[in-house]
Amino acid sequence: MRSADRAQDGGRRAEMHVGSGVDERAVAIVGGGPTGLMLAGELALAGIDVEIVERRTNQEVEGTRARGLHSRTIEVLDQRGIADRFVSEGQPLQIQTFAGVRLDLSDFPTRRNYGLALMQNRFERILANWVEELRVPVAREREVTGYAEDDGGVVLELSDGRPLRAAFVVGCDGGRSQIRKSAGIGFPGWEPSVSSLIAEVEMSEEPAWGMRHDENGTQALGPLEDGKGVGLVVTERYAGQTSRPTLDDVRRAVTAVWGTDFGLRSAAWISRFTDATRQAASYRRGRVLLAGDAAHVHYPVGGQGLNLGVQDAVNLGWKLAQVVDGTSPESLLDTYHSERHPVAARVLQNTMAQTTLARSDARIDALRGLMADLLGLDEPRKRFAGMIAGLDIHYDLGEGHPLLGRRMPDLDLTTAGGATSVFALLHRARPVLLNFGTPGRFDLVPRTDRVRLVDAEYGGRWELPVFGEVTAPPAVLIRPDGHVAWVGSVSGSTDDPGLTQALATWCGSPTLR
Repeated sequence: MRSADRAQDGGRRAEMHVGSGVDERAVAIVGGGPTGLMLAGELALAGIDVEIVERRTNQEVEGTRARGLHSRTIEVLDQRGIADRFVSEGQPLQIQTFAGVRLDLSDFPTRRNYGLALMQNRFERILANWVEELRVPVAREREVTGYAEDDGGVVLELSDGRPLRAAFVVGCDGGRSQIRKSAGIGFPGWEPSVSSLIAEVEMSEEPAWGMRHDENGTQALGPLEDGKGVGLVVTERYAGQTSRPTLDDVRRAVTAVWGTDFGLRSAAWISRFTDATRQAASYRRGRVLLAGDAAHVHYPVGGQGLNLGVQDAVNLGWKLAQVVDGTSPESLLDTYHSERHPVAARVLQNTMAQTTLARSDARIDALRGLMADLLGLDEPRKRFAGMIAGLDIHYDLGEGHPLLGRRMPDLDLTTAGGATSVFALLHRARPVLLNFGTPGRFDLVPRTDRVRLVDAEYGGRWELPVFGEVTAPPAVLIRPDGHVAWVGSVSGSTDDPGLTQALATWCGSPTLR
């Protein structure tokens, strides 16, 4: 039975022997936000028996949270054939910024050379509908109250009294992750320096619309979509603010910045966040893995958090599926940390830099002005835009062709089955060996159930964002996450030692099944 068929039949249960009264899953995901949902979808596509444990009653999100998707996130949704669901409900815009400087990527070589303005609550609802189509069960209004791990798996005690045993558990439960703490994974980083209040409120007076910077950071007032409410962000120096914020806190903070509260009378919701910046020491400990905010937290400048988490899930999902399925050894999971930890570390660095540049004094204003001049030049603009959009990610897979370890361009292809595109070939989340040379020169008989072989033609340019044009290769092995794992030579065949090694590393050994 193929993986897509197994997904429709509800997947495969973990091979564990436990006593009665304990539910079993191959994978339990704690946290049903963007990261957890994306990971569940990835696992379900591979036919893995997965369940989400979520404390919320439904997919509603308090407040606005994340406000959009960056280009690479839209691409990974394209790789699963669902991007248009999101694009149809959002607004394509050039939303990439660095320290307030807008970064246009409309000239980037990608179909999705834009960002997408889309509130997190709408994003989650669309993603949850996809996960529901894949028949992933969600245990709502449940929290983890107990945790025990052994060589065969992890047992989670849930708040409804139900034990849940899984071969692997993935913590997608946010910056205060209970799973991370229970697994004893360190969360080193930098303490907060500023505290920001974000709220949707009503004011009886016309506020001073717009954004400003002062010695504390960003201060902003803007109209909401309904034309009645006001969205605000007020930043002050961190002084141990930990209690749940109140309307009086907002009133005091607004008055401190603008000299008046503009007749502030009510709030639909209020939230507080800081620039605390932390990253898990390891993304994996035994049978526990971390993704999204459970693995990294940072100030939300640049709107990179949700995007980073979704891309964590796409990197992890197929690897975890192959390990659970028995086609790859557990050591494959170590590449999740080695690939994604540096990506998040770079995001932490750029958000700390942007947080500093959001403040205002003579010296910082001078630096911000120099950065604006620099980013007005073509090459720096492309470099920073590619970084924020996630289009320049390069996993270290060794020396070789510039494509190795980078995202595969979404080329328009001609095949024996008709016209298609690279991303369309990835909809089932399986590796693809794409051959542009003589048809029939590759033999994948031992792995035909796991690797799709496609003979194709493409006569256009090969160009990567930021890097530029590259030499057209005669063949490439593309991982399910869209990154290139092997680039062939003119004389390449299945006997190529580089391909043999890449297939064994990323697609498993035929002897493991």
